Amino acid sequence: MRHLLDTAALGRDDIVDLLGVADACVEIGERAIRKVPVLRGRTVASLFFEDSTRTRLSFETAAKRLSADTMSFTVGSSSVNKGESLRDTARTIEAMGVDAVVVRHRSSGAPHRVASWIDAAVVNGGDGWHDHPTQALLDAYTLTRRRGVGDDLTGCRVLVVGDVKHSRVARGQIAAFATLGAEITLVAPPTLLP
Repeated sequence: MRHLLDTAALGRDDIVDLLGVADACVEIGERAIRKVPVLRGRTVASLFFEDSTRTRLSFETAAKRLSADTMSFTVGSSSVNKGESLRDTARTIEAMGVDAVVVRHRSSGAPHRVASWIDAAVVNGGDGWHDHPTQALLDAYTLTRRRGVGDDLTGCRVLVVGDVKHSRVARGQIAAFATLGAEITLVAPPTLLP
């Protein structure tokens, strides 16, 4: 898997593999020295066109724990304010020799477009109402580990409650949980359902 753009595009084996990687990362986080050389010599850029605290810092922390160099981009201090396009921004960042790009954008599909324009790996850090695959995978990880059922949610009933229509996290959760075998029930007023 080169990019992580969409939870619905992940098969069961993909999700199980990623949950296994998460287990290894948890173990790294419990060490006295929380750093391994897995991404030494690699550069991960965060392109956040939308404000974020947890997602941006989580990606930055993960990249640093895996020994990657990091670059952070924020719209407020960039040439986007002078009219630079998403494509030009992505290509400028790529020209700096990055290996992976985390994209967070208020427009659905923006990470997919970036992936079509550059050669670096692209991770969707949340796009519009579309998806937030890393958050959905984290939630799947939490559910499976708390239940002690390995990587299977078969027989588990999961309620997704709230503004499902506008929630990229809910959309990602629905796809991930269903792929792992859960029965999903959406709870919201009719105007807030997809």
